[in-house]
Amino acid sequence: MTLEDTHRQEPVPAGHDWMQGAGKALQQLLASAQRRGCLTAGVYESAKLMNVDPDNVAFCVLAADEEDEGDIALQIHFTLIQAFCCENDIDIVRVNDVAKLAAIVGPSEESGEPRDLHCILITNPNEDGWKDPALEKLNSFCEESRNLNDWVPTITLPE
Repeated sequence: MTLEDTHRQEPVPAGHDWMQGAGKALQQLLASAQRRGCLTAGVYESAKLMNVDPDNVAFCVLAADEEDEGDIALQIHFTLIQAFCCENDIDIVRVNDVAKLAAIVGPSEESGEPRDLHCILITNPNEDGWKDPALEKLNSFCEESRNLNDWVPTITLPE
């Protein structure tokens, strides 16, 4: 499946309960991961982490606004990240609203500067007993989407 094929797929209408539930679960997962220090933001930072410690990556979010769709370099990065995630059994979703994502994740804690939110990885924390119900819900959502032949489902974040 090529990147063009994934963009041509008909997304599940946002009115479905499980689609709305996935958006809320993603919002909860991002907030929880950030509090626990298990969130890596940025295409370069994410690629570096996947190269060093792929077994520690639990979930991947790719985000692009409409104006980003024409950015060939970003689309190449997305294709490579998607391939890596598929090879390593990492669930992956797309979000089409970087501004909503920025409102959830916020600026960088170190510098206070806006971050590159085109790729966000959720990593497994060092705590053995950490089981996030939002992550489990998103994993189920991704599995259901794959059963419907949607390999990289698009999630709409709640307002």
